[in-house]
Amino acid sequence: MKKLLTAVLSSALLLTACGEDGSQSADGGNSGGASTSIYTIATGGTSGVYYPIGGAIANILEESEVADTSVQATGASVENINLLDTNRAELALVMSDSALQAYEGSGAFEEEEPREHLTAIGNLYPNYVQVIAPADSGIESVADLEGKKVGVGAAASGTELNARLILEAYGLSYDDIEEDYLSFAESVDQMKNGMIDAAFINSGVPNSAVIDFSTQNDVNVLPIEGEEMQALLDKYPFFQEGVIEAGVYENEEDINTAIIQNVLMVNSELGEEEVYNLTKSIFDNIESLQNAHNAAADVSLEGSADGVVIPLHPGAEKYYQEEGVLE
Repeated sequence: MKKLLTAVLSSALLLTACGEDGSQSADGGNSGGASTSIYTIATGGTSGVYYPIGGAIANILEESEVADTSVQATGASVENINLLDTNRAELALVMSDSALQAYEGSGAFEEEEPREHLTAIGNLYPNYVQVIAPADSGIESVADLEGKKVGVGAAASGTELNARLILEAYGLSYDDIEEDYLSFAESVDQMKNGMIDAAFINSGVPNSAVIDFSTQNDVNVLPIEGEEMQALLDKYPFFQEGVIEAGVYENEEDINTAIIQNVLMVNSELGEEEVYNLTKSIFDNIESLQNAHNAAADVSLEGSADGVVIPLHPGAEKYYQEEGVLE
């Protein structure tokens, strides 16, 4: 019994030494390129796409024996950037607009100093702006959200930041709606119960929460197109035009909408060789990532290095140069 008690106490002391976030570098910190024993991967809510994608990245790193990992469900982009910035995460999935705003000190980060130290491994896949409403709600356009109760995403999430911009393009703001800060799953539950009229869901497609709603209710996915789409393109460089193809949510026709690339960010304090190995491991096993979710099916080596909105980490840059996708 004494031996067992000693072993338990020793284990507890070891876990305490790893810190509250469960990670520890070889020198007790997270700087100077020291190797971390556990990589925390910051994702998003469990009903979104970030979580399974983060899980797939974790499996790749574990199976490649590059690192032990811990996948953390979070409030997504803004929280993830803050987790990286305070050394409570090594990798994070973040929407490009949030990454760029943090880097520049604009938008949601306009009251803060630019975080010019932020770095990325590269692009992953696009997020589709999915503004959904019950088909019997009479809501056919974003303009119809005026006066309605709308789930806008978790507070300060990438979805919520986008909701503000989409509304702006249609001449609306939170003054014109009753906004409710809800996760994807909460938004769907509230729509089922008639507590809200519509919701912003920004993720890869298909989104499990939207599928959940559409299997029991007819759903309208509101288009974003025309002059409003052009206004977004003209003002915000991170927006692109996209299409939710017919049949994704039992929709009979393609639906035009806005898309934003997701970025895999990495803690800038990790060393070059460490991030090189991370990047190589992910792309040497890219099929595992592509098979993790339909949204990741088009993740590619070339696309990941192309047009990233913040600087690449030197370790990722080294890998891309070796592979001939960067000069």
